[in-house]
Amino acid sequence: MYEKDNLSQLLFIDIETVAQCEDYLQLDHSSQLFWQKKAANFKNESGLNVREIYEQRAGIYAEFGKIVSIGLGYFKFDGEENLTFRVKAITNDDELLILREFTDLLRRKFDQEKLIFCAHNGKEFDFPYLCRRMTVNRITIPEALSLRGKKPWEVKHLDTMDMWKFGDRKQYTSLDLLANILGVESSKDDITGSDVNTVYYRDKNLNRIAAYCKKDVVVTAQVYLALQHMPLLSNDDIVMV
Repeated sequence: MYEKDNLSQLLFIDIETVAQCEDYLQLDHSSQLFWQKKAANFKNESGLNVREIYEQRAGIYAEFGKIVSIGLGYFKFDGEENLTFRVKAITNDDELLILREFTDLLRRKFDQEKLIFCAHNGKEFDFPYLCRRMTVNRITIPEALSLRGKKPWEVKHLDTMDMWKFGDRKQYTSLDLLANILGVESSKDDITGSDVNTVYYRDKNLNRIAAYCKKDVVVTAQVYLALQHMPLLSNDDIVMV
């Protein structure tokens, strides 16, 4: 049995990020120095040089990366109480255009007072990364995403990894692993998150990244349903827009 009131308030998101430049040497001098300081703190058992570390890891950090795709998914009930899950991705080479479209969509389509964001590892990655890149781009952070002036119980952010921790603060579980043990089909049938930077800069394939981003949104929603002991969606219930 689905809980209509709870599900209709949820917005599942996933972001895909890459390094701000294809090559470390394309950064200005100051940024190069800051990256050198950052990279010096990483474990480097493979003996990678600073350029190789930049290619592999810069996209993870909002100070050195940018967003190239935001996946969004929400539940919708039709008149007969049938549940569907609608998914789309906002994808562009221009991060500013992505963030403008994203914030505009939130304000036009969703009630900010009721909206609840949900992502896997969202509290540690997706939510703060979005807020940081919005700040860099001088975009007002939407009320539903903002933490400013809110008490912890007023923040409407759900995290499927946090739900799986059951209070264990040390536990980290990937979305793919959690999906596997809960019987959810993986999104990693083409690329993984570690491939996104290469697919973006070398293959120039934004469509492939967008497709992967949307799959991650679907998997996150399915994992959420499983954690809530609700039936999983069938392929016919999922609508890509």
